[in-house]
Amino acid sequence: MKKSTDTRRQPRVIVFSTPTCSHCRHVKRYLKSKGIRFTDVDVSRDAGAARDMTRLSGQQGVPVIKIGGQVVVGFDRPKIDRILGL
Repeated sequence: MKKSTDTRRQPRVIVFSTPTCSHCRHVKRYLKSKGIRFTDVDVSRDAGAARDMTRLSGQQGVPVIKIGGQVVVGFDRPKIDRILGL
């Protein structure tokens, strides 16, 4: 079976970040460079999202990236690439 490059099959990607976080900026820049669509959630402005992020990751540090049902803490490029099939 031929492997599809259909971007509509991309899992939902959410980046929990803050404006002052350099690693957050790096991960967002990286995802954009790979053509990955994502939702950026500023946890410094959204207390509910901050609680959700802490529940997902077990910590309060950013960035936290949710890719489909998987969570990546920090800018772990090899793990992000593996989950996204890059």
